[in-house]
Amino acid sequence: MTKRFLLLGIGNVLWADEGFGVRCLEHISQHYAFPTNVSLLDGGTQGIYLLQHVQDTDVLVVFDAIDYGLEPGTLKLVRDDEVPKYMGAKKMSLHQTGFQEVLAMSEFTGHYPQEILLIGAQPEMLEDFGGSLTDVVRQQIEPAVQIALNFLAERGITPLAEGTTDASVASISPELAMHEYESGRPSEEAAFRFGDARFIPAAEKNV
Repeated sequence: MTKRFLLLGIGNVLWADEGFGVRCLEHISQHYAFPTNVSLLDGGTQGIYLLQHVQDTDVLVVFDAIDYGLEPGTLKLVRDDEVPKYMGAKKMSLHQTGFQEVLAMSEFTGHYPQEILLIGAQPEMLEDFGGSLTDVVRQQIEPAVQIALNFLAERGITPLAEGTTDASVASISPELAMHEYESGRPSEEAAFRFGDARFIPAAEKNV
């Protein structure tokens, strides 16, 4: 049977470098198209709701921001049984707790990927609500994507052509796409200091 591949980006784009995994998926969806046995998914912070997707996958590639305790922007690859350990070693947010549970439940139900590759980037900044990726982490998007493409190529999977894949496969809210998100962010002088005013209810701005 043809193996099923899933490229999954997880994280929260509202918290600076936490959005690394989602931005990797956004980059892939904008530049590559794949055979039908390769799926792309913006997992965001869905946590346990990703269970069905993981259970239906033979080969899983995950992009995420992981606090490895390394220099900011460092990419580190983790494989197979080691992945849950790294996802839970030093949690930065609830999405990592949720995904660790997804892997545990997948294994418990007997529907666990044959292979898992975690492509993690060491974040530089997280406490910047409404912020985008720092430069040092942003520069790792294309290298991380290339690692994934090489991994797929070793398993006989190559992009059909450079181009945009079906946007519904890996779509994120248009307002949160990187270009729109960054161009709409207030300047440092105008920014609401308790976060990004675009995402704070008006009543809370007077706190």
